[in-house]
Amino acid sequence: MPKITVPPLPVSCLFGMIKPSGPTSMSLLNDMQSLLSKSRLFEQPPLEAPKRKKKRSKKVGDVKVGQGGTLDPLADGILVLGVGKGTKKLTEFLDCTKEYSTTCLLGCETDSYDSEGARVRIAPWKHVTKEKVVEALNKFRGEIKQTPPIFSALKMDGKPLYEYARNGIPLPRPIEPRTVTVHSLELVEWKGSDHSFSWPEKALNEDQKKAMEAAIRGVDKTATIEDDPESTVQDEAKPTAFVIKMKVSGGTYVRSLVHDLAHALGSAGHVVTLTRSRQGRFVLNSTEDGDRTCVPWSVFEKALTDPGAADEDGWTEWEREVLQHLEVI
Repeated sequence: MPKITVPPLPVSCLFGMIKPSGPTSMSLLNDMQSLLSKSRLFEQPPLEAPKRKKKRSKKVGDVKVGQGGTLDPLADGILVLGVGKGTKKLTEFLDCTKEYSTTCLLGCETDSYDSEGARVRIAPWKHVTKEKVVEALNKFRGEIKQTPPIFSALKMDGKPLYEYARNGIPLPRPIEPRTVTVHSLELVEWKGSDHSFSWPEKALNEDQKKAMEAAIRGVDKTATIEDDPESTVQDEAKPTAFVIKMKVSGGTYVRSLVHDLAHALGSAGHVVTLTRSRQGRFVLNSTEDGDRTCVPWSVFEKALTDPGAADEDGWTEWEREVLQHLEVI
């Protein structure tokens, strides 16, 4: 087994973890914290909590660990983690350049703009061609304005937007668009109907649709949510899907971009897969000087049930992986 370089211990650091689709970012972070706190790699806080300190959710003795920008449960890919003093560096990864690839499924709009949500409406999709998608992408490059989804945790007057939508409370004012930069955007795969994706079975009922309409009508008196199915008889063909890849500034909503792109195509659409392949210098595959590859979640998942034998220097497999990928702070 090759020797690895060990920095002075205990270490504060940044490193990237490759999140799988499914679990929340926070649940993985909580699982990892118990593992990191038992390792001699990292600084152990005092066993006794200081007096008169506010309550905190983490246990006394846990290593300080945080993330530099969460991923939705549906998404997979890069999650930058900070340990110890590395947590103070995490804010730079909120506004850094990111790269994503995402699959858009046409014909159906959901409340969350992805497949985790409920169907809001259906729309024609058969008229959309590969050439039309390529042409429509031109509208979304460079500096653009994006409006976050109404079903999001962003707050307006102290209330999350999704509460307005769910309870039929009119929005007090329009959702403020944000300016973002799309450095590159391209169609990388045309799946057509050759895929396994389908529209969500869950759908908003009439009362929920009326509540959502009432919220939106606070700023748009003519807003309606109505299905607009294909005018021709439906056949067994699956709705069109395609994959786009993008390099974007911090704060970009990939789900909103897909939603707006589908509208520009005269259809509706939502995200069914989403991969973050770059977050700043942390990447899935190194392509530039200074890029840092990341540790798959499976390495930590295995160690949580069986850390395995230590090598001659006393390091387990997961610790060796972290040592090979960490950036010392």
